[in-house]
Amino acid sequence: MADCSLRAWPLQSERRWSQFDRRPSSKRPRVFHCCIIVHIRAPSDLALSQRQAANQCARTVCGGSVLGYTSKTSWQRCDYMSGLPIHHGRYDAFTRQAASLPPLKTAVVHPCSPETLGSAVDLNLQGVLDTVLVGPEEKIRAVAEAAGISLLGMTIDPVEHSHAAADRAVELASTGRVKALMKGSLHSDELLSAVVGPSSRLKTERRVSHVYLMDIPAYDRLLAVTDAAITIQPDLDQKRDICQNAIDFMRLLGVDTPKVAVLAAVETVNSRMQATLDAAALTVMSARGQITGALVDGPLAFDNAISAEAARAKRIVSPVAGHADILLVPDIEAGNILAKQLIYFAGADAAGLVLGARVPIILTSRADSAKARTASAALAKLVAAGSKTEA
Repeated sequence: MADCSLRAWPLQSERRWSQFDRRPSSKRPRVFHCCIIVHIRAPSDLALSQRQAANQCARTVCGGSVLGYTSKTSWQRCDYMSGLPIHHGRYDAFTRQAASLPPLKTAVVHPCSPETLGSAVDLNLQGVLDTVLVGPEEKIRAVAEAAGISLLGMTIDPVEHSHAAADRAVELASTGRVKALMKGSLHSDELLSAVVGPSSRLKTERRVSHVYLMDIPAYDRLLAVTDAAITIQPDLDQKRDICQNAIDFMRLLGVDTPKVAVLAAVETVNSRMQATLDAAALTVMSARGQITGALVDGPLAFDNAISAEAARAKRIVSPVAGHADILLVPDIEAGNILAKQLIYFAGADAAGLVLGARVPIILTSRADSAKARTASAALAKLVAAGSKTEA
C-alpha cells in the first residue's frame, strides 16, 4: 500500500535566470521544483535512507529519500536479444566454395599497421590466401615485433614507401605473379591510382567500382551495395559500368538474374533530381540491351526497393521492388552512409571488393571484423577463378 501526494514550489534560482530574460515578469514562465511524495509501508528487507547530490561548486542540487534493499539482491537477466533477427550464415556457401580452391596468390600492399599485417598473416595461415607482403621491410618487421605477430614463412617484397608499394603490387599483378591485390595501411586512392594509372596493365574497358556484399539479419538474401567507396559523383556512363560490374559479380555467385534497384529519394522521375533521371535512363538501357544479365528498375526509394509491403502501399508494380539483390546508389555519400548504417544499426556483415580491373582487389577497413575480412578474401578467390574460366 502507498499514499501519494504532489508538491510544487518555485525554483530558488529563478531570480538569477530572470536577469537574462528581457520579457515583462508577467510573460516569463515560472520554473518549479516538482516532487511526488510516496509513503510506502516497506517489507522488512527494505530501508529508507537519505541521499543528496551536489554540483561542481559543492552546492546541493537535489536530495531525498531512497528506498533500497538491506541485503544482497539478484535480478533475473532479461535476454533482450532473443526477439531480434539472427544471422542466416549466407556467407557460408561461397566461403565453402572458395575453400575448395587453392590459396590465392595475393600482394598485400603496404601492410604497416597491426590490423592489416595481422589480417594478412591470419589469411595466409588459414590457407585462404598465399600472401606477399609488399612494403618497407624494416617497418613491417618492426610492426610485427611490436604486435607479437610471427612472420615465419611469410614472403616480403621490399620497397621504400607506400607509393612504391602500390606500383610494385600492380607490376606483380600485371605480370601474373600475383592474382589479386589487398589494401594494407595506405589510402585507397593511392592504391587505385596505381591500378588505373597510364602505365598500368590492369585497366579494362570498364570503370573500377566497389561493391559491398552484405548479410543483413532482417533481409531474406545477400544484398550488394554499390558504389560506396570509390566513385564520388558518378555520371550516367559510370553508373552503367558500376551496375554491370555488380551484375557480373552476383551472377558469379549463382544469382542467375539479379534484380537491380537504382536508388533515389523518390520513386518517380523528377527533372530537378538528377538521380531519378539517371535511374530512369538505366532502366531503359537495360531494356535495350546496354546493360545485360539482370532486371534493372528505378528510380526506387530505399523502402520500396527492399520491402514488398512498402511497394504495394505506394502501388508500385515492379519485378524488382521488394526483392532487390543489388542497390545502385546515386553517389558515394549515400552509399557509404547506407552501408555503415546497415553494419552498425542493422547488425550486417559487409565483405568488400573492387571490381572492373583485371584482378580482384580486396579493400578492407581497419574496423572490419575477422569474418568480413575472410569473406572478402573468399570472394576474391571466386572472382579470380571466374575471370580465369572466362579467359
